[in-house]
Amino acid sequence: MADFGSFALILALVLSFYAFAAGAMALYAGPRADRLAETSRRAGIATFIAVTAVAGVLVVSVLNNDFSLAYIREHSNIALPTPYKFAALWSGQEGSLVFWALLLSAYALVVRVKHRVDVKLTAYASVILAAVQFFFLLLINFAAHPFSLVSGPVPQDGNGLNVLLQYPEMVIHPPMLYLGYVGMAVPFAFALGALIMRYPGEKWIAITRKWTMVAWLFLTCGIFLGGHWAYSVLGWGGYWGWDPVENASFLPWLTGTAFLHSVMMQEKRGMMKVWNVWLIFITFLLSIFGTFLTRSGLVSSVHAFAQSTIGPWFMWFLGIIFATCLFFYIKNRDHLKSENKLESLVSRESSFLFNNLVLLAAAFAILWGTLFPKISEAVQGHQVTVGPPFFNNVVLPIGLFLLFLTAIGPLLAWRSTSFESVKRNFAIPAALAVLTAIVLSVAGMKPWLEWANFYSMMAVSLAVLVFASITSEFYRGALVIRNHTGLGWPASVTQLTRRNTRRYGGYIVHYGFIVVCIGFAGAAFNQTNEQELGFKDKMNIGPYTLVCQNYTQDDNPNYGSEMAVLDVYKNGKKMGTMYPEQRFYKANQQPATMVALHSTIAEDLYLVYAGRNQDNDHPIIKAHLNPLVSWIWTGAIIMVIGTLVALVPNLPADRAAPRKSAPAGHAVAQNGDGVGEGHPTHVEVGD
Repeated sequence: MADFGSFALILALVLSFYAFAAGAMALYAGPRADRLAETSRRAGIATFIAVTAVAGVLVVSVLNNDFSLAYIREHSNIALPTPYKFAALWSGQEGSLVFWALLLSAYALVVRVKHRVDVKLTAYASVILAAVQFFFLLLINFAAHPFSLVSGPVPQDGNGLNVLLQYPEMVIHPPMLYLGYVGMAVPFAFALGALIMRYPGEKWIAITRKWTMVAWLFLTCGIFLGGHWAYSVLGWGGYWGWDPVENASFLPWLTGTAFLHSVMMQEKRGMMKVWNVWLIFITFLLSIFGTFLTRSGLVSSVHAFAQSTIGPWFMWFLGIIFATCLFFYIKNRDHLKSENKLESLVSRESSFLFNNLVLLAAAFAILWGTLFPKISEAVQGHQVTVGPPFFNNVVLPIGLFLLFLTAIGPLLAWRSTSFESVKRNFAIPAALAVLTAIVLSVAGMKPWLEWANFYSMMAVSLAVLVFASITSEFYRGALVIRNHTGLGWPASVTQLTRRNTRRYGGYIVHYGFIVVCIGFAGAAFNQTNEQELGFKDKMNIGPYTLVCQNYTQDDNPNYGSEMAVLDVYKNGKKMGTMYPEQRFYKANQQPATMVALHSTIAEDLYLVYAGRNQDNDHPIIKAHLNPLVSWIWTGAIIMVIGTLVALVPNLPADRAAPRKSAPAGHAVAQNGDGVGEGHPTHVEVGD
């Protein structure tokens, strides 16, 4: 099997090189080389088959417990449950790079199969994707070979999967994150291809936007699944610790979000063309940077792979990408001239511009904080650690300003918005936000005492502001449809959304974003208590009382475990029994925490079995009471739903609900730019 896998790996490398070289020559030769271009496309498709064979051999080797392969020995064992044996594909350095190459070849396959959408542009994108494929396959063949054999006798068992990865979410979290990282290669390829060929018109930006939305969707899923995994497995009571690898996944998400907002200015007004091209370039560079950070050993992280020698490979690759982008930008920058200029600071264009600046400021602050220990070491000779307080102090104010911009953006018209329109559309949302702040202060939040309380109050108040402004957009648009078709409110809202899925799907994403922000706001009121509990001993945290009934031990071929049995009471009423657990995995001799969690819409009771007192054998329990955490996961689901809605094509005009007879002077606009200047008869349905 190893020989076949190695052969498939070399074949994939050769095919990817041919797809790149032949495709580039065909583009240079023009229409005379159509047959060469077709062979390049087919070589790219064959690359997918070869890489799939490589991944298949690796998975089969894991399932068959082939410990003659060093990779299988290091990342699997006989007693490992089957689902986690699949996870072994991406749990180590070599396998994860194979998985990267597999996903990239799958994305490239879709691009090549759909090549007739725009043959010339797709040909450029295909060549660029082949170049990226060639790099990763070169890396796998010569720097991180997955089919290396063990030296000496073949072991009877392996070292086992990392204990932190033996959790159900880890079967889906890394694939989602990788789909996001890798997916950013496709919009990058289209953007660079369009720049190289000086693509006429704006069709390329629509293609790039849709691919960016797909990658952004997967990246969003991956980030939140990773947060939920950290919350459920690491046992520290939190979901985001500003870990360097966490930050690396967040960076392309921020710049990708900026692009998805600013691209509307190019589509609607022909503005920010240079800005948008570089946002795509930077997003892909940050995706590669995140992959580099995870594998280079540059930073220490629970998420990172062991230190290796492949860091310089990625540094060279990043340098080549940046130099290529810069060269073709300088060569063809005259093709990116804006067709219009910003006419007013009080306009939808300005809100998108400020939104972009805020997102990029957040990205820069996070990047700076992530790399600062290494920068300080290079400058001063010793590392200066930057922890969560730095990121919180810098990013939280930026996030609050972003919430404010999210609220006012929908209320502004293109080009310019009058003061009367702003006042009319903003009055009710602003009043509700102020009222929310007053109620929270009276209820005991006391924002004047602590910054954490102030940030939480502002987050909730601004979330109300955003909710009210977006809801007003849905209300005004649905009211027009209801008045002109006779449909009920639910049907009118559905009809409105289906007429412009991108716009109103984006609003649903914003709904999810504010729900997530409310969940974050609860962190200011977290409570923690740690106590040794003997039989019938009690422990209090908030309104909860924990009573220790027993602790028990268990054993199976994969791990042994200790578990505390705790009755839980809330305000004197029994809520049930919880079982915090600590496991000890036999293959790699490592412990792992299994958190006991009782989650409600208001709060999470989070229990960790921290071990036993060796003197009296009593279990030690660490309890966290975390308000509003479930809002974070709910908000993430809403964001995913909104993105899926935005990806659905608009309802054709001839399938829209028929109009009932309307009074003279009233009409429903079919291709407007949005509800602008407060006119209730102007409904955006075009893309």
